[in-house]
Amino acid sequence: MSENDLLGNSRKIPLGFTFSFPLKQEGLNKARLVTWTKGFTSSGVEGEDVVQLLHEAIQRKGNLNVECVAVINDTVGALMSCAHDDQNCHIGLIIGTGSNTCYMEKLNRVELWDGDNEQPQQVIINTECGAFGDNGCIDFLRTNFDEDIDAESLNPGKQKYEKMISGMYMGEIARRYIEKLASKKLLFKGEISETLKTPNKFYTKYISEIEDKENTEESNFQKTRQVLDEIGIDNVTLEDCRIVQHVCQLVSSRSAYLVSSGIACLINRINRSEVTVAVDGSVYRYHPKFQDLMVEKISQLINNGLKVSTN
Repeated sequence: MSENDLLGNSRKIPLGFTFSFPLKQEGLNKARLVTWTKGFTSSGVEGEDVVQLLHEAIQRKGNLNVECVAVINDTVGALMSCAHDDQNCHIGLIIGTGSNTCYMEKLNRVELWDGDNEQPQQVIINTECGAFGDNGCIDFLRTNFDEDIDAESLNPGKQKYEKMISGMYMGEIARRYIEKLASKKLLFKGEISETLKTPNKFYTKYISEIEDKENTEESNFQKTRQVLDEIGIDNVTLEDCRIVQHVCQLVSSRSAYLVSSGIACLINRINRSEVTVAVDGSVYRYHPKFQDLMVEKISQLINNGLKVSTN
């Protein structure tokens, strides 16, 4: 605002607020935080109107004449942004630090709807699907590492689905598998660096780098070697590089397939001949194969006669 000479402006500046956590929407610019997710926590916010808290923070600055006129979930924002240009867009997906989906639903199928029933008789449903499985229904899919990561998180027992698929956790899942293989002397001749022993020090971006299409045996797995050097492991063999890349592929493909299963369910529920999925998030943007994995799996899971595209 300083760069654009807006500080101390007499004209009130309208603000749109994207808030990437579960909200109970009570108005266009009024929404209460249900719970923190993605490892975030801050006291005194849950159950409170986040727009009011933002306004109070702005007032404390003293020289900002800003008013929040709308608050929106980031997943809903992705859907709306895409649907502005593509009327077939009926699903929004975020797959980044966290994960969530939303979709267009007919009012007569929304049991909790208490708004108006005027046209158009449809509403965007924010599924908060990261919490899918919190009732135990996906426990049969979880590994010991999934359970350990969940137990050690800031919100154990919550957001189980998200912890299996999102960027905040993919790197840690891969680290634990790599460390276990090394401890059994199946990698690096059994040598384990201090960094590899340290939780959350094998970043999800490493998975994207290791799975880069140019990171092959022909290139001597140069990017894999660079990543391993960063975490204190050198003198690795070609077989070490192959195994590390395979572990990363398993972690990322599992994530993509689990995400795709949720999207396919929504496509089948919407049951339109053509549906566009608006997708955003760092995992989707930067992982070199994530989109292809999703398109492949979704096409296998949706009903015959339905067509899907991603944007």
